Amino acid sequence: MTVRVDWGLISAWVAPGSRVLDLGCEQGTLLKGLATKKGCHVQGVEVDSVSLLRAVHNGVPVIQMDIDKELDLFQDSSYDVVILSRTLQAVRYPAVVLKQMMRIAPVGIVSMPNFAYWRNRLRLMGGRAPVSKDLPYAWHDSPNVHFGSCKDLEDLFVRMDLSVVKCVPLSASGRISRMPASTRNWSAGAALYQLGNRVSSS
Repeated sequence: MTVRVDWGLISAWVAPGSRVLDLGCEQGTLLKGLATKKGCHVQGVEVDSVSLLRAVHNGVPVIQMDIDKELDLFQDSSYDVVILSRTLQAVRYPAVVLKQMMRIAPVGIVSMPNFAYWRNRLRLMGGRAPVSKDLPYAWHDSPNVHFGSCKDLEDLFVRMDLSVVKCVPLSASGRISRMPASTRNWSAGAALYQLGNRVSSS
């Protein structure tokens, strides 16, 4: 069972007993940990049949759903936290998915590979599409349909009036980057964000 390093960071942001929805939960490893260690009430969503069956085998409640089209089946504020980990780049309509997740819960946790990471830039300068731990697929069989940078993603948050409560740049190994956060657009392999909806002052 694969355990990603950044799942520990995500888990630290989830309060014990929270209602947690994980969009693109893969084998349910993160949710299983939240349920057993923090007493969270968890629900996974996964479109891949093989991953879904493995999540069920792990004892995680999971449903098969296209998160681009079917998130309106969840009621407003029906969860405390929605997690979208390394999934946003693989959906067709990122803004729609972000809007839906922030309708479903007051807290969103989003992580996405950073296409502008310096190693990716070097590979592009060499005339090749980037392949890395964060972008492990060859160009012709990648599930990713968007290749944005940290700046691109943060610009989208601003346009959608979403508040970045926390931002943690991650190294290529998925650990907290040792580089200054201000350099994340080129020094981070990915970034992890905790989001909230902005409260109108009117």
